[in-house]
Amino acid sequence: MKNISLVLNAILLVAVGILYFLHFSSKSSSSGSSAITTPSDFQIAYINSDSVLKHYEFVKVNMGKLETKGKKLDQDLQNRAQALQNDITAYQQNYGNMTIGQAKAVEEDLGKKRQNLELYQRGLEQEIMTEQSVMTEELYKKITAYLKEYADEKQLQVVLKYNPGSDLLYGGASIDITNDVITGLNEIYKQDQSTFKVKSKADSIAAKKK
Repeated sequence: MKNISLVLNAILLVAVGILYFLHFSSKSSSSGSSAITTPSDFQIAYINSDSVLKHYEFVKVNMGKLETKGKKLDQDLQNRAQALQNDITAYQQNYGNMTIGQAKAVEEDLGKKRQNLELYQRGLEQEIMTEQSVMTEELYKKITAYLKEYADEKQLQVVLKYNPGSDLLYGGASIDITNDVITGLNEIYKQDQSTFKVKSKADSIAAKKK
């Protein structure tokens, strides 16, 4: 199913966005004109968003789940479409033996089945898009939350994204924090997964005792 495949491929193009903003304050000069002042210890860094998306375990795991679900839904849709095509073929083969009333009834039934198939396809596409949107929102929250803590620790005022489509045309290696961010995000994700497994096991044991 081409539309669902396009939706899944679009996940790969998810951009992290500008993750942490510094709002400069404007002050009036003695002449009455405004000027933007920058702190002397102003620090800036950037991350390569493509690398983060590629190596962040949260993305890889959830991308895998979406792709697996997409393939299952795609196969189900193909099966339904094939069943409809079989009905159409049978109608065409038996048309000569039908009365006008019988043919009309079959045509109406086939028309309803076609409409139902189209509604089902749109529902699948919307389901995948909704799950993609939820994953993207959760991804953004996880990355921004981590970067805020990282920025506080490293005394950074701004963290920008870098990829071929961004406005950042060049960034020196000394302010590239991509590897640090990937490592930190994966450590947190691993801890979260361990906590989740322990909690799930405890809940399972408690449920058996009831």
